[in-house]
This record gives sequence, structure tokens and C-alpha cells, in this order.
Amino acid sequence: MAQAVARTLQDGGALVVEAGTGVGKTFAYLIPSLLSGERILVSTATKALQDQIYFRDLPFLRKALGISLNAALLKGRNSYLCPYRLELAESELDGASTAEVRWIGQVRQWATTTVTGDMSEMPGFVERSPHLPLVTSTRENCLGAQCPSFTQCYVNKARREALGADLVVINHHLFFADMQVRETGMAELLPSVRAVVVDEAHQFNETGVNFLGEQWSNSQLMDFARETLRTGNKLARGLGDWAQLVYQVDEACKRWMRCLGEGTNIRLSWGLDAPERVKADAWQAALQEQASSLQALEDALQPVAASAPELARLHERCQLHRQKAQLFQTRPRAGRVRWVELGGVTIRMVESPLDIAGDMRTHWGLAAAEATADVADAADASAEKPAARKAAEATEAQSHAWIFTSATLGADPQLSHFTQACGLEGAQVLQVPSPFNYSKQSVLYVPSDMPDPKEVGAHGRAVAALAAQGAQALGGRTLVLTTTLKALRLIGDALREELLATDAVEVLIQGEMSKQRLMERFREPEPDKGYVLVASATFWEGFDVPGDALQLVVIDKLPFPPPNDPLIQAKARKYEESGQSAFARLFVPEAAIALKQGAGRLIRTESDKGILVLCDPRVVEKGYGRQLLANLPPMSRMRSAANFSEAVKRLAASRLAGTG
Repeated sequence: MAQAVARTLQDGGALVVEAGTGVGKTFAYLIPSLLSGERILVSTATKALQDQIYFRDLPFLRKALGISLNAALLKGRNSYLCPYRLELAESELDGASTAEVRWIGQVRQWATTTVTGDMSEMPGFVERSPHLPLVTSTRENCLGAQCPSFTQCYVNKARREALGADLVVINHHLFFADMQVRETGMAELLPSVRAVVVDEAHQFNETGVNFLGEQWSNSQLMDFARETLRTGNKLARGLGDWAQLVYQVDEACKRWMRCLGEGTNIRLSWGLDAPERVKADAWQAALQEQASSLQALEDALQPVAASAPELARLHERCQLHRQKAQLFQTRPRAGRVRWVELGGVTIRMVESPLDIAGDMRTHWGLAAAEATADVADAADASAEKPAARKAAEATEAQSHAWIFTSATLGADPQLSHFTQACGLEGAQVLQVPSPFNYSKQSVLYVPSDMPDPKEVGAHGRAVAALAAQGAQALGGRTLVLTTTLKALRLIGDALREELLATDAVEVLIQGEMSKQRLMERFREPEPDKGYVLVASATFWEGFDVPGDALQLVVIDKLPFPPPNDPLIQAKARKYEESGQSAFARLFVPEAAIALKQGAGRLIRTESDKGILVLCDPRVVEKGYGRQLLANLPPMSRMRSAANFSEAVKRLAASRLAGTG
């Protein structure tokens, strides 16, 4: 893999590498990058992975290779302390809660010592703290160069350091946010680097789809309204009836929220004039009322905008919100899919492309990709660019090196599920298998007597009983991965009943405490206490437990994507309309990739041993099951309950003896 990366850095073009667990993919792209002498941009999936690369991997390699390298870490603006927002929060403490006052005091104390302003460095920092927006800025509320605290801005300091660095570590969200708004500093950074490495590339398309579309939420609108009321009364009192104007915006927002009804973690498809189960006339009227209320507020802000940068920014934001209200009154654009997400208190409208291929092909500069581009992409934004500009961008892109890597990228040797979605059909593809001896280190058990997953209650209880059997023998050390939140709760409750009489094993369920706390407790159990963790969603990937703290992974059923998801439905329609099988081209590859991710939680080092249980009889009964099994690591297999019981006992005995 390192040799392939080195060649790509030298020759340019694109390389897609699927590197199995244990390959050491981070070192495989960092070492040739560091030795190349080129300016490199590394993009990874999360801020935590950014920190791992920047604070752990890079210092180690610089020392090992004996080289001097100027590296920089660049995150989104809401990761950095905003001195102006901190001062603003301190000036408004009279109406603040006790928790807010305590939080702001802690931030002020830390602010006197920080060099970077990176909030994650603050002692006791909680990433999802509800108080974080009090002291950080967003693209919407940032005042830019007009800010009174601009010279102290940590975001701009980080950008300046990035522009002068040999290697810059960013995340996918920042990469695409810049493409959308061209104001994160990346617009200057990207043209100055010779190569871009996209790590955890399996998340790249999904992140891009979210950013390259249009989004609008009630929380964004309400934050804007509250800030307008506060700032208007502070800087333009008497120059506008701010309370009444904001009240009208708020009431209009509540009206379209009521049209949607209630729900949590629900996506509503949106065909033409309104989301499903919503009356089109009422919906259109509510959005028109919202646009009118925003127009009235915009008219009031316009005469005072020049008097203060805060008011000028509010005027710009009001225009953008009005434009969003008008956009979502119209029908979805061709080649795009639209839906509404109900998240309890937050409602979000989304219009997105089906994938990022059309927007990104020009960036990669791959002649083969252009030749094989779908005719439908003629309607994409990239195809609308003038020919001269497209040619110039393609020429510039061809001199760049683009490297994409992940442990799971596809279900076929061409990794077509990834490359087609990203517009990388002309890229070189390389698959590097894991060095682990899976046949000796692990066993795959597919129970022969498991109920049909359609029988939700019976199937969930059977999964819980099997997981409890293994956990009792192993003293915990068990991870149960579910495909739905409904199954998560059902199996979690059933497991607690099964293990009620066992003090030595405790059941942890996702959602009952933070993800970070769950991972810490599972990885470092108390003496004489073991854990079963029942989890879904994000725990299928990025949850690493090397050693014998995890020896049994139980997957409830095959992780097919939800068929009622609007984005999945739109992709499926595109395949069917072109005469292809959506099940074969979409559902099976998606399930294969997710299944490989989940199975990858089990074996993390050369000495790990464990058992993977797949509680879905379809994997051996259906024709597509062979393809799914072929994408799993080459584990030994068994189907007998007696063999499973014996294997668990051997695993427990070898651990106690110190041999496994």
C-alpha cells in the first residue's frame, strides 16, 4: 500500500485502497507522504481521528524517520473558542442559569492559558455540551473581519498556520463545507497542496451528500430570531419593533412545524409540493407565511445594517433564511431528492444529490471518469460550468494526487459501490487483505435454529438468550450490535432479564449514557465485573477494543439499509429506471459493507481471539448470502449450538489460563 501511495504521489491521479484491519493504513499513507517533500492535506472522518493522527501518529513518525516537518491541525470554526462570543456571554449573565454561569467561568479561566483555542483541550470538555454555542461561533453568526475581537480569533490563527504547514489534518465536514460556502480557509489551502489523502473514505460520500445539498431547520431559524431580538434591542432600540417582528417569525415557524406533526428519528419523503402525510395547501401557506415574516424583518434590518457589523450580519442571515423558505415552497430540482427529518425538538428540511459523483468528477481530473460519466449527470452542477472553466479545473486536478482509503469500501474487486458514488471510476484500485490469521483467531457462528427476523419479538428474545449464554461463560466481554433502535431496546431489556441473577455481568445499553462513557466502562471493566454492551448505529464502526476485553460480537440481523429512507428510495428508483436490480446494486453492497464494519469490531490485533455470531438465517438460506459471507474475513464457521457452547467455554478457559 505504501508503495502504491508513493507512486501516486509521484505521478498524480487517484488511488483507492481498501486496507483490511491490521494493515496499518495510517502509516502506509503517512510515511510516503512525509518522505515525498510535497505539501499534503489529510482528511479523516471525525475530530477524534484528527487528534489521533496529529498528536500521536505524526510525532511518532517524525521521530522515527528523523525528519523535520511543519504540521497543522484545522477544524471547523465551532471547535474553537470565540473571544467575542465569550465576552458577549459574560455581559449577559444576569438571565443565565447556574450551569451556564459555571460553564462560562470555567471557559474564561481556561481562555487565559490556551494557545490554540481548541475547545477539546479544555479540562472537563464535553463535545455535546448545550452551553458550547455560547462561546463558539458558526458560519451564520461569525462577524468575520468586522469582529471587534478579530485580531484574537483562534479560527484565523489556525488557518494561517495551515497555510504555512507542510501537512494539514482536517475532517470531511470541513472539506465539503468549504466547497459549499468557500469561506473556511480551505479555498486558499486546497490549491496550494500537491496531494490529498482521504482516510475513513467510506464516510466521504455520505458527508458530501449532506453538505452539497440545501438544508434548513427550525433550530437555525430560532437561533437567528433570538439573536435578532437581543441584538436589535441592544444596538437599534427604537429603530424597529423587534419584539413584534421576531414574534411573527416565531409564530410562522410553529405553524409549519405543526403541519408535520410529531415524531422522533423519522424521515418523511417529499415528492412534489409537500412532505408525505402533509396537506399541500396548508404546507405551502405555512411556508409563504414564513417567507413573508422574514421579508418584513429583512426590511426592518436593512436601514440599520450599516450602523454595526452585528446588524449587517443579521441582515444577510435574514436574506438567506427567506431564500430557504422560498426554495422549499418550490418542487425539488431534477436529480435531487428532498425529505424532512423529525428529530424530536429539531425539524430539518433537506434537498440533496443522490451522491457526490457529479459535483466531484472535475476535482479528480480523471479522463476515464469523464468518459464513463452517466448521461444523467449533464444536469448536475458540474456539467453546468462553462467548458473553458471545466477544462482548466480538470488540467489542474490531473497534476494532483488523490488517495482514498478505508477498511471497508466495497463488495466487489472494483470497489464500484464507492468509486461510482464518488465519481472515481477512473481511479486505480488496490485491495490489501488483513494480516490477521482469522481462521485460527476467530469463528463465525450462524445459529441454525434462530427465528425469522420478521418475527421481531421472538427473534429479539432469541438473540438476547444467545448473547446472555456467551456473556455468562466469558464474564461479559460481549458486544451486541443491532440494526434498529427498536431492536436495541427489545434486546437490551431481554438481556437484563436473562442476566438478572448474575451480579458479575452488567448490561450497558446505548443511549443510557454518553458514547464516550460507554466505551470507557466497557474497555476498562471493574474487578469482578464484566459488561455486555448493546449498541447500534455509530458502534458498528470506530469502536476499537483490542485484547480480551471483547471476545464475542453478536449481530442481530443483516444490516440492509432501511427501504423507507427517502435517499435510499431515490437511489433504488434510479437503478430500476435504468433496468438494473436495486436489490443487487444497492441493498446487497450496502449490507455487505456494513456487515464487514460490524464484524471488524472483533479482531483488532494479531493476538485477539473471539467469536462472531450472525443471528440471521437468511445468510445461509438466500442466494445473496454467499456474497455477504464472502465479504467477511475468512473465519472458521459453525452452525451447531453445541459447538458454540464448547467454543465459548474454550475461549473462557484459554483466557483464564493466559493463553488466549
